[in-house]
Amino acid sequence: MRPSARIPGILAGFVLAAGGAFFAAPPAGAAAPTSVQQCEQYVAQHGKQVKDGVGQACYEGQIGNQTSCAASLQAIGYSADVASGACRAAH
Repeated sequence: MRPSARIPGILAGFVLAAGGAFFAAPPAGAAAPTSVQQCEQYVAQHGKQVKDGVGQACYEGQIGNQTSCAASLQAIGYSADVASGACRAAH
């Protein structure tokens, strides 16, 4: 292949790769605050005061670590039922 024919091919590959990454990536920060807020609201709706550490635990649930989320909420004093429901609301 001639060098002059390779350059447009390489550039086209970069454009396709960049475009694919652009369309495949989720919007930065779009889901995180809402999911964490839903988790915190779940705790509040079940008659519990939102304590320090709830936001971090809810973030763990939002990124898919349900076990860590529930364990963290239980460690700061919430029941297993409230903890698992809040973590589901975060995900």
